[in-house]
Amino acid sequence: MADTYLTIGMAGHIDHGKTSLTKALTDIDTDRLKEEKERNISIELGYAPFDLGKGLQVSIIDVPGHERFIRQMIAGVAGIDFVILVVAADEGVMPQTKEHAEILSYLGIEHAAIAVTKSSKVDTEMLSLVEEDIRSEFTAGPFAKAPMFFVDSLAKKGLEELKKGIIEELPKIKQRDSSSKFRMPIDQAFTLKGKGAIVRGTVFEGTVHEGEEVILLPGNEKVRVRQLQVHKQTVEYAVAGQRAAINVGGVSSKEIARGDQLTTNRSLSPSKSIDLVLDVNRQLDYDLKQRSRVKLHTGTSEVMGTIVFFDRNELRERDPLNILCQVRLDEEISVLRGDRFIIRRPSPIETIGGGWVLDPFGEKYKFGSETIDMLQKKMEGTSEERITRALEKMKAATIPALSKEIGESEKETERTVEEMEKQDIVVNIDTDLVALSTKVDSARNQLEELLADYHDKYPMRIGPGKAEVIQELKLLFPGVMIEFALSESITKQSIVKIGHYLKRAQHTPSFPKQWEKRLQNVIQQLKEAGFKHEGLEEMFNQQSIPQDYFEELERYLIETGQAVTLEDGTFVHRAVFDKALISLRDGTSSESFTVQDAKAILELSRKYCILFLEKVDALGMTIRVDDQRKWVNHKLEKYLADNQ
Repeated sequence: MADTYLTIGMAGHIDHGKTSLTKALTDIDTDRLKEEKERNISIELGYAPFDLGKGLQVSIIDVPGHERFIRQMIAGVAGIDFVILVVAADEGVMPQTKEHAEILSYLGIEHAAIAVTKSSKVDTEMLSLVEEDIRSEFTAGPFAKAPMFFVDSLAKKGLEELKKGIIEELPKIKQRDSSSKFRMPIDQAFTLKGKGAIVRGTVFEGTVHEGEEVILLPGNEKVRVRQLQVHKQTVEYAVAGQRAAINVGGVSSKEIARGDQLTTNRSLSPSKSIDLVLDVNRQLDYDLKQRSRVKLHTGTSEVMGTIVFFDRNELRERDPLNILCQVRLDEEISVLRGDRFIIRRPSPIETIGGGWVLDPFGEKYKFGSETIDMLQKKMEGTSEERITRALEKMKAATIPALSKEIGESEKETERTVEEMEKQDIVVNIDTDLVALSTKVDSARNQLEELLADYHDKYPMRIGPGKAEVIQELKLLFPGVMIEFALSESITKQSIVKIGHYLKRAQHTPSFPKQWEKRLQNVIQQLKEAGFKHEGLEEMFNQQSIPQDYFEELERYLIETGQAVTLEDGTFVHRAVFDKALISLRDGTSSESFTVQDAKAILELSRKYCILFLEKVDALGMTIRVDDQRKWVNHKLEKYLADNQ
């Protein structure tokens, strides 16, 4: 059976025995700093491997309990899967016990146990009162029905029962996705002599390998994974749920801070404006006014910003759940839709509430119900609905761009898009570009309407040029979508491509009925005139054809291949031109010939002979070298085959 990788957080009030319990369970003292030893309190996050056997690879994070170090506590619990809430038997539930529990609830932690420490210090009656106190305090959230264990770290009392309880609970926890893109918020960065920059964190998702190139956010800097360790053991890779130390190359530890992230997820881009779904602290001491300064904690980052409401000017503790708002940050951070967050007031210090990220790339919206309705749809919409809205706006997008737009992982976006393709809701219009099928249908309809209008306006023409069509429709659709719609229409034979022209299948270039006979006379006259005539305009005038038709008829003759224009603009009937070409080919005994040779064979004046030969040059069937012309036989044969 595959190993299970999980991280357990140890939370609770200061001096309630979190570090002692961690040491009793793991035999590791997580207080590393001199100041921590001297003051007997945890200041920074502590980490220890927790051996539970049975394929369970578990880490414990011991977070500081003092209110001054709440930022470290939030950073520590950001990546945990299970929490042990520590309550000292001789003190019961204290302020930081409540705040830690509240923060853990906001961060979406669902699996927990309660460890009542120092239980040997009090009698049985007191333990009953402590248990009652805890149960009455936590009536909702992960601690309401959490199993409770009475332990004493120094006397080793109750530890086996606690371990057994944890082992029973861990299989209920959904494992983090190790197959998705790698992502690890950094909670420590330092330099190790001879190694360079080292970063530590809990792998949120994905897998990272030694030698792999990853991105350091928010700076979008590419760095290389030189070496990996999991609890001081060198490994080739680290997976979601593990604590990892990574030696990164290409950057100094001075350029890395707690709150930065390592990732391979291109959707995880820096942003300074984030839409949020906020739940308010029910014990809020002070109301929060519109555009107040706040601290946003998410992942391991802590950033100052301004909170913006769209349906109220003040936030109170009695306000409902799921308040839709936005935080405009002083610095960029990188988050995904669904990431959990905490908002705290910097002064007086207080936890305002927490919730989840609605959109990592919020825009500036107007105050009022219209914005709330829009955010509500964004909040309640399924992945499919959000992708549909995004493609309505973007018209066409790659999976990375789409996942960034909806604030969702690339893997989840790709999975939804595949389902939508099966239902013909979206279609792949290029190698990695998708669009709504309705948009493609609209592009196809617009294309056919444009051609229909063109045929009505210019009945003698084959149709507009492809480039002209694409240029006109680009005002409505991306070029790649137009190309796709056109390709589908050609495949279905509703549109025909002739050279660089496009036409509807049912369209045949034709003369206006009232002038058809006279125009046919012009074409016959042109054929009979050979190379020498007074010009098409004179022929049109002789047939009393309105001048409005002159240009259209000339174009018709060229597009339908019935005439050829010589270098001076003279029109020659195609049959006349081709007959001269064949005569010249048959009359030249060698691979090359002169103007004089051609003049003698064709029986043309020098003027028309040269005009004819220059046209043959332009068509690539001959090459002029000094006073000789050489046949390009393959071009000649192709021309004759195409114009039989």
